[in-house]
Order: sequence, then C-alpha cells, then structure tokens
Amino acid sequence: MKNSFFFLVILSFLFAGCNQEQDPFQISKQHIGLLTNSTQVKDLKIIYAKDSIVKSDDNGFSGYNNDIEIFEKGGEKLLSLSPRIPTDSTSLIQSVRIFDSRYKTDKNITINSTFKDIAKNYKITRIDNLINSIVISVNDINASFTIDKKELPANMRFDRSLKIEETHIPDDAKIKFYFITWTK
Repeated sequence: MKNSFFFLVILSFLFAGCNQEQDPFQISKQHIGLLTNSTQVKDLKIIYAKDSIVKSDDNGFSGYNNDIEIFEKGGEKLLSLSPRIPTDSTSLIQSVRIFDSRYKTDKNITINSTFKDIAKNYKITRIDNLINSIVISVNDINASFTIDKKELPANMRFDRSLKIEETHIPDDAKIKFYFITWTK
C-alpha cells in the first residue's frame, strides 16, 4: 500500500510537469513563445488571438510585402514576421524580428541587452560589416543581432571593407534590433 501511494505521488508530479504552459516570451532555436519554426501563416490568428495582426499590402515594387506585424491590443509592437512565400497562407514563417523587451532567450538576452551580454552567453558565428550597422550572427539560436555603427569607435564607422572582430566592439554597445531566422 505504501509503495502504491508513493508511485501515485511520483506519477502525479510527472503529469503536472508535462502540463506546464509555454512562456509566451521565451526564445529558443525552434520557437518564439507559441510561434515555432513549423508555424504556418494561417495559424497566426489562433496563436495571437488576443493580439492584433497587421499584414502589409504593398512594398512598392512587387505588389506585396512579406511583413506581418503583431501588436498587443494596447498598441505595443511585439514582432514582425516574414513568411517564406508572401501570398501563401500555408507558408512557414522564415524570420521573426523582435521589438518587445519581454522576449528573452534562455540566457536572458533581450532587445535591451548589450554586446557583452551576447558575447558572454553565446558563441558568435560571424560579424558582418554593413553600411550603417554590423550584424552579429549566433547559430546556437538562429539569431542575428544588429548594432548601429554609432556604437563603434569613430575610426571604424565608415570603412565597409574593414573586417570587424569581437574585440573591436565595445562591451556596452546596444542592440538596435534582432531577429530569428528559420530555414528548412
């Protein structure tokens, strides 16, 4: 009898652990909150039922735009999503740009983090030198962090041919924005 009771207690803890809800602001390699790397555009109305979904109609060149923006009911912009095929409701989401500081990785990286936070917690895969910014890629979580070149020393801001290394970026350089990309 004592063993049966003990077994039932263990079993109930296991079932209780399985019923934990997904944190709507947690970021990993395969998901951002309830959004996963296998989410289709048509599923967004269910996932973001309490939020507002805004689809862009025109980018001025091709007649359609990839962006689908997610806003809280109060108006705060949360995410910007880009589907693989813009006009297909069964298309998977290709990339997600994060705007809200509540979204965080398992190592607590948010939009308010600095370069030091990224470098301390993740292996930096690549640094790209663009016109007005640098992009820091982290393959561990499929993330790309953009830092404005204004955060760099003055002598590094204008030379696009310069190979920027981790040591060139100040620890307190702020993230301008970041996005997660899912490829299949």
